[in-house]
Amino acid sequence: MKIQLLDSTLRDGAQSQNISFSVEDKINMAKALASFGIDFIEAGNPFSNPKDTEFFDAALRLDLKGAKLVPFGSTCRKGADASQDASLAALLDTSCEYVSIFGKSSAMHVEKILETTPEENLRMISDSVSFLTSKGRKVLFDAEHFFDGMKQNPDYAIATIKAAASAGAYAVVLCDTNGGAFPDFVKIATEAAKESIPDSVILGIHCHDDCGLAVANSMAAVEGGAAHIQGTFIGIGERCGNANLSTLIGNLQLKGGYSLVPQENVGKLTDMALFSAETCNVKLPGFLPYVGSGAFSHKAGMHADGVLKARESFEHINPELVGNRRSIVLSELAGRQSLIEKISHFGIKLEKNSDEATAVMARLKELERRGYVFEAAHASFELMVLRELKMFTPFFEIEDYKLIESQTGGVNSPANAMVKVKVGDRYEITADEGQGPVNAIDKAVRKALEVFYPILSKMKLVDYKVRVIDSGASTAAITRVLIESSDGGHSWTTTGASEDIISASMTALIDSIEYMLHKNNVYNYMQ
Repeated sequence: MKIQLLDSTLRDGAQSQNISFSVEDKINMAKALASFGIDFIEAGNPFSNPKDTEFFDAALRLDLKGAKLVPFGSTCRKGADASQDASLAALLDTSCEYVSIFGKSSAMHVEKILETTPEENLRMISDSVSFLTSKGRKVLFDAEHFFDGMKQNPDYAIATIKAAASAGAYAVVLCDTNGGAFPDFVKIATEAAKESIPDSVILGIHCHDDCGLAVANSMAAVEGGAAHIQGTFIGIGERCGNANLSTLIGNLQLKGGYSLVPQENVGKLTDMALFSAETCNVKLPGFLPYVGSGAFSHKAGMHADGVLKARESFEHINPELVGNRRSIVLSELAGRQSLIEKISHFGIKLEKNSDEATAVMARLKELERRGYVFEAAHASFELMVLRELKMFTPFFEIEDYKLIESQTGGVNSPANAMVKVKVGDRYEITADEGQGPVNAIDKAVRKALEVFYPILSKMKLVDYKVRVIDSGASTAAITRVLIESSDGGHSWTTTGASEDIISASMTALIDSIEYMLHKNNVYNYMQ
């Protein structure tokens, strides 16, 4: 069975906290969603947002590979003629074949929010849909607060969707607008809605995640007869977000036997989610099902050992089906076999009960006891293994360094750093300034080392994170630092931990530089 998908990232997703799209962002996202096989792309309200008007003007020139752009608006105002309503006119001005309008399905909302009569609300719905269809548009009617309405006054809630259907709506979409419904009720209410409208009218579902049930409610609606799902690709949206389409595609297409997107695109699910997050300027949450970096990560030793022996023991699907991959997280909880598996990725083969494996495991546990965490610092982990196995020779030594900080203090206050580095039997002394002591030392160290290793001119510090561990310990508290670096094509993360933030930062910084030199097979002057 084919299930239609409407992605509302560019409309409902834009209502998410701290999310803002440029016109170019919207164009890029629309093209990506279309290529992925999304049926409808709800791209904004051209009446209330000039930026959306600009987007729809530009979108007329896009090749969306069969996907339909959908402008969003509302029914006409109370007491107003639909043909004279400016918001409906704005929908027509986009020249889009499909348009979406919302109207109230809750008697309480009609009375207290719209402050009108139940009859007038039905008139607003009917006239708005009729007017748009008379202009050749296919109307998706969003029955706002439908499930609340079904609890308060089910006869009236049903009357609103029947009014839209009778007026010629292409689809009637049942909305759990405040995200408070539960799956059992959603299925029952959807079945009642399905019985009340003609089979020619598509029944849809639009759920918010305020109870963490948007995906479950959407699936319950499909069981109840819905054939059209609305959501956002990574679940962003008003308040707690919308139904996560990437999860629904995984659940319904891989496990439910439904067709939502072309089968060949399911393997691109993770890439599409990452692109969506990048366009939204957010980090893709690692805990997201199917597409998150942690969706197939294994930290507990028993879990990691089990999945290496039989994938299905702790993985509900093969990660490759959705373009993701397994990750064995190294920590004090890791088992010996997990450690061996991780180290094998460095081209190093160790026997499970070898002295070398025992030594690396002991070193890992000792460093984590001192505050190090290697889950997100794979570069530092690799260097730790190489050092413990006596397979790594340092590229340089920091002989000495001095810092002069602004009297105002603080991580980002102006600072000057002077460093003395030793490479082989040669020395280099240099100084630089930066925003904060860490930035100053970073610049000074790399400036000195570029004399010997010019490739370091490509390296830059991308991100710097600090966490104080056991802050109640006052001056004895451990500070953990994570540094993300990049050479313009690849990025890597290193870590350091110490009672002193500068010492922790220096450890992470040295690891970062040595990792880049190691990965680029740079000649080691100290050999």
